[in-house]
Amino acid sequence: MRNKTVGSPDTARIPRRQFLAGGAAAATALAAGAAPGAAAARPAQPANGGAFQLKYAPHFGMFRHHAGNDHLDQLRFMHDEGFRALEDNGMGGREPALQEKIAAELDRLGMEMGVFVAHTSWGGVSFASSDSSAREAIEADMKKAVEVGKRVNATWCTVVPGQLDPGLEWEYQTANVVENLKRAAAILEPAGLVAVLEPLNHWTNHPGVFLTGIPQAYQICKAVGSPSVKILDDIYHQQITEGNLIPNLDRAWDEIAYIQVGDNPGRKEPTTGEINYLNVFRHLKSKGFDGIVGMEHGNSKPGREGERAVIDAYRECDA
Repeated sequence: MRNKTVGSPDTARIPRRQFLAGGAAAATALAAGAAPGAAAARPAQPANGGAFQLKYAPHFGMFRHHAGNDHLDQLRFMHDEGFRALEDNGMGGREPALQEKIAAELDRLGMEMGVFVAHTSWGGVSFASSDSSAREAIEADMKKAVEVGKRVNATWCTVVPGQLDPGLEWEYQTANVVENLKRAAAILEPAGLVAVLEPLNHWTNHPGVFLTGIPQAYQICKAVGSPSVKILDDIYHQQITEGNLIPNLDRAWDEIAYIQVGDNPGRKEPTTGEINYLNVFRHLKSKGFDGIVGMEHGNSKPGREGERAVIDAYRECDA
C-alpha cells in the first residue's frame, strides 16, 4: 500500500514500519506499508477521463449495472473510471479468502483500501459505558479489526461509539468514551490501524447517538492522544448536525484522518442537494489532502443511467 498523508498538510509521510517503530511519536501522521505484490503488471492509466484529483472511494454495488456482481470486476470498472480507492463497510463480514483476493486486486490496480466498519452499536450503549461486558465487546471488535486490516492492507476502520446513556451524566459518559478509546488504541497502535470516529446526525438518521459533532470528536481525540484514534468527517452528517462545514474542518484538521461525502437532503451523490461540493473538494485540495474521500451515499437514479450520473457528478466537482 502506498504511503499517504493524513491530518495537517505539513505532516511528513510515515511508512507503516516506521509507525510501528515510533509508536505514539507519529501522533499526527499515519501511513500504510506495502501490500503483498501481485504477479500481474499494474494497468495503464484510464482513458476515460484519467484519474481523479482526489481519492474518491466508491463501494461495492454502486456500479453493478455496468460491472456486474463480481467484486473484482467492480474494482476494475472503478479503476477504469478513474477511482483510486475502495470503501467497504462490510469488509469485516466477508470470507477471509475473498478479503485477500480483493486486497490483491487493489494492489495490482494501484488502488487503496478505505474504511471498513470495526464497531457500531445501534440501539445500545457501548463506548459511553464503564461496564465490563461492554469493554470486552469493544476489545474483541478491535482485535478482529486488526486481523481484517492485515488481510486487506487497511489503514483506517470506522468506529461509531454507540448510543448515549440517558441515565448517566454527560461528563461521566465522555470520560468512559475516552477510557474505552485508550484501551482500543492499545490494541490498534501496534498494528498501525487507525480507528476513525464518525459523528452522526441525530436529526434525520441516528437519534440518540453519543457522538454527533466535529468539535465533540475533536475534544475526545485530544483527550485520548493516540495516532490510532482520529476523526472521520462525514460532510453529509455534519451539514445536518452543525453546518459551517469548511471552518469546522479547518479547526479540527490535525485530528481529521478521513472524509466521507453525500449530499443533503437525500444522501445521494454530490450536485443533488444543497452542499457546494465543488468548493469543499477545492478546499481539501488546497490543504494538500492526500487521504481518501469515501462515497458513502446512494445513487439518485436507478440503473446504468444513475451510475453514470454518479461518475459525472464527481467529474464536475473534481474540477
